[in-house]
Amino acid sequence: MTRFIRQTPEGDDRERLMCPDCGHVAYENPKVVVGSVIAEGEHILLCRRAIEPRAGFWTIPAGYMEMGETVEEGAAREAWEEARVRIALDGVLAVYSIARLGQVQVIFRARFAEPGFAPGPESLEVASFHWSEIPWDDIAFPSVRWALKAWRETAHGALPAATLNPPEDPRGVHRLPVAG
Repeated sequence: MTRFIRQTPEGDDRERLMCPDCGHVAYENPKVVVGSVIAEGEHILLCRRAIEPRAGFWTIPAGYMEMGETVEEGAAREAWEEARVRIALDGVLAVYSIARLGQVQVIFRARFAEPGFAPGPESLEVASFHWSEIPWDDIAFPSVRWALKAWRETAHGALPAATLNPPEDPRGVHRLPVAG
């Protein structure tokens, strides 16, 4: 098994994990988190975390993307896994860079596509809170606060249109044509 060491590759400006034998660089890049603020009227769906970090604290349904899924699919999957809820996405609410954790978070504004919710395996409980009842002292992460406040600022208006994948390639699987 190859032992990687930290060194700066030629032409680079920072240390990377490299194989000392062949020079292969094992890049470490940020992870993408996807989630959604799911609302019905003035009520927002929150999940009490059953897992670390921050077990017992409240969050929006969110988590790491999986390979082979779009950000939209990931947000819908996380809503199902954590809150057993089917959602309809209204659009991108926020994009946050959490550099100290190596995360980029893409948060959607969403609504219920079907009635009902229940705790999934990563949630102790799931509840719908009126804005005035949100347990602010028990919110799991700063970015959850940011997302909730962003929702509050846009809840009754249109979201700015985000440029997403084109209709002819919604999953980003088509290669560019070869120039001839």
